Amino acid sequence: MVAELITVGTEILMGNIVNTNAAYLSEMCARLGLTLYYETTVGDNEKRMYDTIRTALDRSDIVILSGGLGPTQDDITKDTAAKVMGIPLVEDSHTRKRIQHYFETLKGKDVKITENNWRQALVPQGAIVLDNENGTAPGLIMEKDDRTVILLPGPPSELKPMFEGQVFPYLEKKQPQVLSSRMVKLCGIGESMAETMIEDMISAQKNPTIAPYAKIGEVHLRVTASAVDDEAAGRLIKPVVKELKKRFGKHIYTTDEKVTLEESLIKLMKKKKLTLTCAESCTGGAISARLVNVPGASDVLKQGLVTYSNKAKRRYLGVKKATLKAVGAVSRETAWEMAKGGCFQTGTDACIAVTGIAGPGGGTDEKPVGLVYIGCCVGGHVKVKEYHFSGNRAKIREQSVVAALTLLRSCILKHKC
Repeated sequence: MVAELITVGTEILMGNIVNTNAAYLSEMCARLGLTLYYETTVGDNEKRMYDTIRTALDRSDIVILSGGLGPTQDDITKDTAAKVMGIPLVEDSHTRKRIQHYFETLKGKDVKITENNWRQALVPQGAIVLDNENGTAPGLIMEKDDRTVILLPGPPSELKPMFEGQVFPYLEKKQPQVLSSRMVKLCGIGESMAETMIEDMISAQKNPTIAPYAKIGEVHLRVTASAVDDEAAGRLIKPVVKELKKRFGKHIYTTDEKVTLEESLIKLMKKKKLTLTCAESCTGGAISARLVNVPGASDVLKQGLVTYSNKAKRRYLGVKKATLKAVGAVSRETAWEMAKGGCFQTGTDACIAVTGIAGPGGGTDEKPVGLVYIGCCVGGHVKVKEYHFSGNRAKIREQSVVAALTLLRSCILKHKC
């Protein structure tokens, strides 16, 4: 079945709020196995909204709208959708009682029911009313001529529980197929190389399919299959994931969509019982910040040192004055001494060290903006890699963080401990 999403709100078109509902509903539609071709945002204008809904109904089986169900005059989604469907509005006594009860629970908070609140008790005749446990605007499902229109409140705190508790089961019964997917996450390899390595698989794919997604310093491969249920889809996905593991090997850090690179790294270090120090210059503590996002990181991360100045590098990491004078702070030699000194000075098993030029100034012909050296020491063995990143200061720093985590992971995997 073909679904279509319409997000309502002039404030979204003006950029006042971020449209997170569309991303969420897209993901839910994919889980249900619904085909999604169009997502539209329309402002609070009756004619434009009418035309948008009419167009959607001409090409899609299910149209899901979010927003514009409030009590004020500019909340016209329900009225307009009912008009398109040719269905009159009638008062729903059940919804009216719920609105009454909602405001009664707010007694003592100086809140009164105004006349326009009762507008939310008007529903399209014959519609399925979806109770809103987190607000006053009910959701609605209208069915007519093999077409379905679903209206959801705009606030995510209301939309998500309503969709998951009531709309998802409703749509699940209407959909004979489900889409199931598995994510294979890679690091230490570029998008172009990754795609080249599976070009034959992509060319021959039918069901399942493989879709590459590039992130900063990472490549994610989503394997998706269509089947009668999740179990059948899983059987289709399994051999594809097995082949990807065979081709990418240690570049794969997880096949769990919810696991991040830093989470997999903390888990790996816990397994090997390793402790870590981060010695950062141009990243300014960003590596440590990524790691401490992970619950239980304190079992691994013992120190985070931001040694931004040469004096700090000498004092806290033992970088030699002669080294800094001869080759400078941004050099292979300094990164090596930072990594080695980080372990020695703090007594940890591993140290990841970063020094570079994030810009926008400070670069030269010999050492341009984007030049970054990352050193990694694990069990006394040091490896230094040179990187040339592009972009603004924030992007160079972000790329440096991911590269540091990737190098640390690689060195730990190679280290026998």
